[in-house]
Amino acid sequence: MTGITFSALVPIPMLLGVLAIGVLLAGYALVRRSRAAGLRIAALVILAAAVLDPRAAIENRTPLNDVAVVVVDESLSQQLDGRPARTADAVTDLNAALEKLKATEVRTVRLTPETTGGRSDGTRLFEAVAKATSDIPSSRLAGVVLVTDGIIHDTPSIPEQSGIDAPVHVLLTGRQDEQDRRIVVVEAPEFGLVEKTVALRLRAEDTSLPSGTPVSATLRTDGGAVQQFTMRVDETLEVVASLDHPGTNVFELEVAPADGEISPRNNHTLVSVNAIRDRLRVLLISGQPHVGERTWRNLLKSDPNVDLVHFTILRPLSKDDGTPLNELALISFPIRELFEEQLYDFDLVIFDRYSRRGLVPFQFMMNIASYVLDGGAVMLSVGPEYADSFSLFDSPLQNVLPAAPTGLVYDQPFLPRISETGARHPVTASLSPPGQADPSWGRWLRQVEVLSSSGQELMSGADERPLLMLDRVGKGRVSLLLSDTMWLWSKGFDGGGPQAEMLRRLAHWLMKEPELEEEALTATVEDGSITVVRTSLDDKVRAVTVTAPDGSDQIAKPEYTDGGRFVAQVPAGDEGLYRINDGVLSTVVAVGAANPLENQDVISTDARLKPVVEATGGGLFWVADGGVPTVRRVAPGRIAHGQSWIGLKANDQYVVDGVREIALIPAWLALLILLSLPLLTWWREGR
Repeated sequence: MTGITFSALVPIPMLLGVLAIGVLLAGYALVRRSRAAGLRIAALVILAAAVLDPRAAIENRTPLNDVAVVVVDESLSQQLDGRPARTADAVTDLNAALEKLKATEVRTVRLTPETTGGRSDGTRLFEAVAKATSDIPSSRLAGVVLVTDGIIHDTPSIPEQSGIDAPVHVLLTGRQDEQDRRIVVVEAPEFGLVEKTVALRLRAEDTSLPSGTPVSATLRTDGGAVQQFTMRVDETLEVVASLDHPGTNVFELEVAPADGEISPRNNHTLVSVNAIRDRLRVLLISGQPHVGERTWRNLLKSDPNVDLVHFTILRPLSKDDGTPLNELALISFPIRELFEEQLYDFDLVIFDRYSRRGLVPFQFMMNIASYVLDGGAVMLSVGPEYADSFSLFDSPLQNVLPAAPTGLVYDQPFLPRISETGARHPVTASLSPPGQADPSWGRWLRQVEVLSSSGQELMSGADERPLLMLDRVGKGRVSLLLSDTMWLWSKGFDGGGPQAEMLRRLAHWLMKEPELEEEALTATVEDGSITVVRTSLDDKVRAVTVTAPDGSDQIAKPEYTDGGRFVAQVPAGDEGLYRINDGVLSTVVAVGAANPLENQDVISTDARLKPVVEATGGGLFWVADGGVPTVRRVAPGRIAHGQSWIGLKANDQYVVDGVREIALIPAWLALLILLSLPLLTWWREGR
């Protein structure tokens, strides 16, 4: 019964008026000391009660089960040091105990890398709790049990605001005596300059060693070059690393493993630094004014990252046309500054139709040859001057050039074609649609004949003679373009062609841009799979070995696609660093985060969860020490844990299926009483 309701048989004002008259008459009877005054008053009261018709409201209730939420942490850190077995045993024992509880529904949530989308921002345990309890009224939540190692990354900053109005109990699956060693990147830059160094600040931490203890460490650059050094526990060390090439430079840092540590995963870490050039400096020397020199100038000036220094030789020294000296060059050609003092400041030197006519002495040409051997880049875009007696080939540059002129020049239209090697080289591979015998671009009108002695022929011209050649000499690179009519493409002659893209690729290959390397091994990650791409001019297929973060190997054989690319797909497992090697080249790729939070701090701890446990009145237990506690139901507001037990709140909630009413004064009873009272009154007054 939940209450009493009244359903008056007559309007209340009428009832009150009748009662007022009855009270006056009863009062008069009392004043006259009538013998039956009490019976008259009782009759009046019974009449009023019968007219009010009191009824008892009775609800039909169905009890509701309380809901207990169990969150099982199966993240990467939970796979270490026997934790999977302890977790499985704890969940089994916990479920058995919960099944014995009355009026309790159990909801289990498993938190795995897959269910969290392989997220790299750590174990988000309280996000899982919030999602699991989002459709549970707080009045029905009995409690939350977390089976975890305590390594979570979304603990509420204010425990009292966790949003959980029930006891939170924690079953820790780790051991209290765990030991581990790890390397921590304190500070590392995101960008740096090519061929410069960057400082990496590192710290080694070891729970089993006192501060200052020396430990050996290794720095590996792009999976190749190794640098050994020594670190001291809990002390920050600054290590200098060199950025050897443009683009992403990957540094793998590793500290020697310790005896008895629970995991070697955090003994290494990955740092990626993007190396950029500090304004590429290009020296362009045009041997004579001609239409094509504008092509090079427009290309290089359009790139905001290029500082172009351009000189055009308006007239050779040997020419005597009577022009007064004061009407010749405004300044003398800075031979010594360009080819001796500042030569190594340039990333690329381009000779555009340059003829050796005494302008640059032999000793300076020797400087250019040495510049190439030491890692510089030179390109020759030549015309008929390359075949005459003043050719640049008849200079110290001969030692670095890939082809010698025969003296012949073809002055006839021809269609440039990509050679078999060019179809696989990144510079020219995709300029023409694959499988097209005759490219759909315009013809050129002149070509210099040469005899090649080294290098790679990427394009051919008249009579299938070499047209574009590339070569690596010493540490540097050389390009030879054997026509001065490429500019016709930019004018749309005969349909035009991809002149700007081709020249851009040539310049970037000469300046060692990684994406244009003809021998390269790269890897990318997408949709849980590692795509390995081996670019090569060779037809030989090399199997690649993919080493996972846990040390296991997978062997894959890439298949040829097009443009000199061999591609293999390898499924990715755990997050972390994967090493890829084909016996010649190697690379690394990070699946998920390069340094997942799960792998950084792997020692089980109660520090992160204890504030929430205390704020909600729950209990915290190490299952490796005392096993799984028993489970019981407790009243709201009572203590919810003990030394060997945990309590779930008994909310005693219900749902009302219906309400029925029962008359407290049945009509027959009221009629019987009202008829009896007058008789008793008459009898009493008649005595």
